[in-house]
Amino acid sequence: MADRVFGSISGVEPGRLFASRSALAGAGVHRPLQAGICGGRRDGAESIVLSGGYADDVDLGEVIFYTGHGGRDQRTGRQVKNQTFADPGNGGLVVNEMEGLPIRVIRGSGGDAERSPVSGLRYDGLYRVASHWMEVGRDGYLVCRFELRLLDGDPSLMTAHQPDEPTRREDAVVQRLIRSTVVARQVKQIYAHSCQICGGQIETPSGLYAEGAHIKPLGRPHDGPDVLGNILCLCPNDHVRFDQGYFTVSDAKQVVRAESGAVLGGLRLDHRHELRRDCLEYHRGLHGVSGLA
Repeated sequence: MADRVFGSISGVEPGRLFASRSALAGAGVHRPLQAGICGGRRDGAESIVLSGGYADDVDLGEVIFYTGHGGRDQRTGRQVKNQTFADPGNGGLVVNEMEGLPIRVIRGSGGDAERSPVSGLRYDGLYRVASHWMEVGRDGYLVCRFELRLLDGDPSLMTAHQPDEPTRREDAVVQRLIRSTVVARQVKQIYAHSCQICGGQIETPSGLYAEGAHIKPLGRPHDGPDVLGNILCLCPNDHVRFDQGYFTVSDAKQVVRAESGAVLGGLRLDHRHELRRDCLEYHRGLHGVSGLA
């Protein structure tokens, strides 16, 4: 398989029109002739095509709420099965979020009437995967959802170098935002900057370090509250695992592996820190976990 290209394609500027999927593939902008996502769980996703295939897609221009791949009846276009992040394309988009890889976005004529070309397909530049979650879609089945945001500027072309080529230096796209709020500082003080999951403390020259992890994410489309009951004190490793749905927390305050349901242990809790049940339920729902008491 050809090397994956994460970023812009040399000579192809945003706004360029293509008459067909084969022309798009020939230019290297989006290689599959049918699939809407080009990528895999190992490397990440290179590109997506928005063509109106999924009812839950929302295209706001600079922000896109994109529905993942799978579970759709090809004849009716309706969702008939749950989607999963184990799907190669959906898993690839998660890798993009975690690794800061940009994704090429192409709009087809079947997409949003206001933002799509009248005919053919149009390359509309690079976006970043800002977040992902699971929710019940319009047809009543779980769908994988991704928030995509238009990148300012155009990151360097990123390709895997050949063994006989020098390694290139590339600008990184930093995506992860660590919020420092009054309540986040409060929860860190309650636990003396120790992780509520692993119990570890990180010592730095300037003191102990921990992160305030919002259970129900802040900002659109989640709009979680910035309150003590919606924040955990976590180390960076467990913060990433929690945000990415590797584990979640039951109502009984057990740390549970989301994929298998295995109990990993009890969440460390101080009597001054009462977690909101609705926020815990929301986090479980984001990652397709149900039935945890």
